[in-house]
Amino acid sequence: MKLISWNVNGIRAIVKKDFNGIVNRLNADIIGLQETKAQDDQVREALFGLDSLNEYEVFSSSAIKKGYSGTAIITRIQPESVSAGIGVPELDTEGRVLHAVFPNFHFVTVYTPNSSSGLKRLPFRETWDLAFRDFLKELDSDKPVICCGDLNVAHMPIDLARPKPNYNKTAGYTQKEIDGMTNHLAAGFTDTWRSENPETTKYSWWSYRGGAREKNVGWRLDYMLASNRIMPNIKNTFILNDIMGSDHCPVGIDLEL
Repeated sequence: MKLISWNVNGIRAIVKKDFNGIVNRLNADIIGLQETKAQDDQVREALFGLDSLNEYEVFSSSAIKKGYSGTAIITRIQPESVSAGIGVPELDTEGRVLHAVFPNFHFVTVYTPNSSSGLKRLPFRETWDLAFRDFLKELDSDKPVICCGDLNVAHMPIDLARPKPNYNKTAGYTQKEIDGMTNHLAAGFTDTWRSENPETTKYSWWSYRGGAREKNVGWRLDYMLASNRIMPNIKNTFILNDIMGSDHCPVGIDLEL
């Protein structure tokens, strides 16, 4: 079973950049999308008629604010149920979490809040990280969890090209955000790609400015987290740097159940 995560930076934009061909190429069983930037009906309209999605069902969660945030799940495997949000009303207005229940695991796609320029949204981010950790722990008490998404944090210095000038100055690499990710992992989860590639430098996001992608001046912000007890079933992890169309690239795992 191939599971993919991708921040598409706008579902309507990515459809115009050969999303149909990319989905065919990925040949994934479940795809978690982030930053769809569309209401639920607009997500369905954007994807309508794509032949690559003939075998898939599409679920989405949109923000109250139009053209902002949003998540979606595209799946070949029929889920038992799908729900949006983490159950905290004040944190569930931006369409940041979509959760599908499958027979052997929970699948969660998440678009973690960015702390924003000047770190003005860092307090909200701290509140989010704690609540989201508790949400994952609750799911994990039922059955294993695969959590994918743009977690908007470089967890270690190896996860960004320029750690020293960005530390505690730039959203995504403050100690509070790093601690938030550490707390996720301490709650019983593994960063699947880093576990398999402890010393490899590879990024999943690059700024559109200054030719960052061509120069590979990037950040690893996109993750596949897994409950520790399902790790023996994960046979491969990957970051697909060659897939274009967004400022993020897809990441994923092969899961054997």
